[in-house]
Amino acid sequence: FSLATTDNEHDEPDQWHLQPRDMPPQCCSARLNLAVLMFFGFTVVYGLRVNLSVAMVAMVNNTEPSPRTNNSNSSKHVPVYSWDSETQGWLLGAFFFGYLCTQIPAGYLAGHYGGTKFLGFGVLGTAALTLLTPLAAEWGPSWLFGLRALEGFGEGVTFPAMMAMWARWAPPLERSRLMSFSGSGGNFGAFVALPLTGFICQTLGWPAVFYLCGGAGCVWAVFWFALVSDDPRTHKRISEEEREYIINSIGPQGTGHGWRVPLGSMVTSVPLWAIIITQMCSNWSYYTLLTSLPAYMDNILHFDLQSNGSLSALPYLGGWLFSSLSGVAADLLIEKRVFRVTVTRKIFTTVGMVLPSVFLVGVCYVGCSHIWTVLFLTLSTTTGGAGAAGVYINQIDIAPRYAGFLLGITNTFGTIPGIVAPIFLTQNPHSLDGWRRVFWLAAGLQIGGAIFYIIFGSGRLQKWQLVRHTHS
Repeated sequence: FSLATTDNEHDEPDQWHLQPRDMPPQCCSARLNLAVLMFFGFTVVYGLRVNLSVAMVAMVNNTEPSPRTNNSNSSKHVPVYSWDSETQGWLLGAFFFGYLCTQIPAGYLAGHYGGTKFLGFGVLGTAALTLLTPLAAEWGPSWLFGLRALEGFGEGVTFPAMMAMWARWAPPLERSRLMSFSGSGGNFGAFVALPLTGFICQTLGWPAVFYLCGGAGCVWAVFWFALVSDDPRTHKRISEEEREYIINSIGPQGTGHGWRVPLGSMVTSVPLWAIIITQMCSNWSYYTLLTSLPAYMDNILHFDLQSNGSLSALPYLGGWLFSSLSGVAADLLIEKRVFRVTVTRKIFTTVGMVLPSVFLVGVCYVGCSHIWTVLFLTLSTTTGGAGAAGVYINQIDIAPRYAGFLLGITNTFGTIPGIVAPIFLTQNPHSLDGWRRVFWLAAGLQIGGAIFYIIFGSGRLQKWQLVRHTHS
């Protein structure tokens, strides 16, 4: 396949020409501490996002017309609701309606002001709203839908804020590992939250899930606001050596973009559209599994609630490990000059989309075999982690000054599958044939997205990235 770069690229030296001279150690560094805090932040974020997927199994009774008390936990008077599969699909997708709204504004404002407050208050606000979930469920599905949409509204600022912060904090030769590690908190959060949710539902009742997850987010916010700074120039505990290393290696592109952005050039940027299309295709598969895998485990494989949570989580353990390792590998390939940035991003994107598709198709042909289904789903999500060092951090390659704003744009488009996929799945949730169509569609979209990115993707600075706006 072709790994050629596209037009509209600036001939200024890119990351290929950078040298790892006098690189301060990462151990105990301010930039690594930032990555660790972000990792746990996104662990909480994804816990808040997926807890409803497993809790829904305990919240819903499809055989009785009105709410009743869960017999397995009757002493706690835990209500169970008679929501049909369509209502469940809308509730699982509600989060993404709000998530769509704040991506672009958050990316724009975080690029101008810095991302610390946006990421911190995004997690804190979502966590606080999560505490109200049992009350909203008692009031009815419309209230719960609105609450989940508000949670998505709060959480929508987090990833653009992360990208805006790394534009100021991540040296080019360390971008892949720092950003892949911090972002892998999402997979780790799903890995922890899915089995923990099942366990809590069975032992304490499903309302406790939302109280504990919301409380964890509030605790994390205390550490975040106490220890993090928008910029290495203003960090109180960074060493002078590390500060100079970060500032000098990033250069002028690590500053805020001001109020003006080159929207016209962005709209016509082929590499940017390559990121948008590819993320949409990849996210369809990811969100399909993230929001609906517990339903598949319940309706098709008939696992009990605790086994459901544990086995639904297993794929995300592999995804977390693979995404973290892929970031280290990508940085080494660039640092050792094995491949240029463009080639590296295309390799990891291709691996992270094609291999998962193969394993996802395999699920269609193992029937109700528990072992093979869990194995293929685990391998699919595990190999998908390679994309973390590919298209998902490509914005910072092509335009670091606008990275937060660009991620807001690409994530807005990339969130559309999160809305559509759960609703699509509710058409025939108890049929194996229906699930085969779901997996085939996800696999086909991923392969199509990989081909599109191979042809049109790029890792070089774009001309419009270098334009300075004197009236910022």
